[in-house]
Amino acid sequence: MCRFIETIRLHDGEWHNLSRHNRRMNATRKAVFGTSDLLDISEFVTALPSRGVHKCRIVYNRQILEVSFSPYTVRTVRSLRTVYSDTIRYRYKNADRSALEALFALRGSQDDVLIVRNGLLTDTSIANIALEKEGIWYTPKHPLLKGTQRARLLEEERLTECDIPADEIYSYSRIALFNAMIDFGLCILDINRRTVVTVPREKTT
Repeated sequence: MCRFIETIRLHDGEWHNLSRHNRRMNATRKAVFGTSDLLDISEFVTALPSRGVHKCRIVYNRQILEVSFSPYTVRTVRSLRTVYSDTIRYRYKNADRSALEALFALRGSQDDVLIVRNGLLTDTSIANIALEKEGIWYTPKHPLLKGTQRARLLEEERLTECDIPADEIYSYSRIALFNAMIDFGLCILDINRRTVVTVPREKTT
């Protein structure tokens, strides 16, 4: 049976964005397994780390299977490389990340990859993205995964959805990487040919 995950940020014992993680988990359970009951992650956790930033990893299928905590430090990303796949799918946050890991392995000397599907930017291997142009932040309309922080930023109208062709990336000034563990604004790169390396499309996986 397929297994899925939720990764939730805890800061000094406080959940971040828990309602959206519950919403996505239950939507996945309904879509994949046909379940109609609603689970609340907080009801499966007996004790929370009280100090510092921790990652709570939830593994589930029809039910919650595992809960674990680990201290979290943001991975440094200073450069990105475009990679291409028209067939990759990650609509649901699957525990099997082998397809993403295969693309990440193509990063060369860069820190992470920018995944291009059907000519459009989607995500990095671990994060949603937003690109800035003239003071407005745009996020891909069709990411690989609709992240919980992305959902919050869209609801707050801090991001605008649009298609972003890979060959137009240098018309934007900056790129932000963010996910449940990395707050928006914490990882922002100026877009130039040193920080964002675009390579010719060699193959589609």
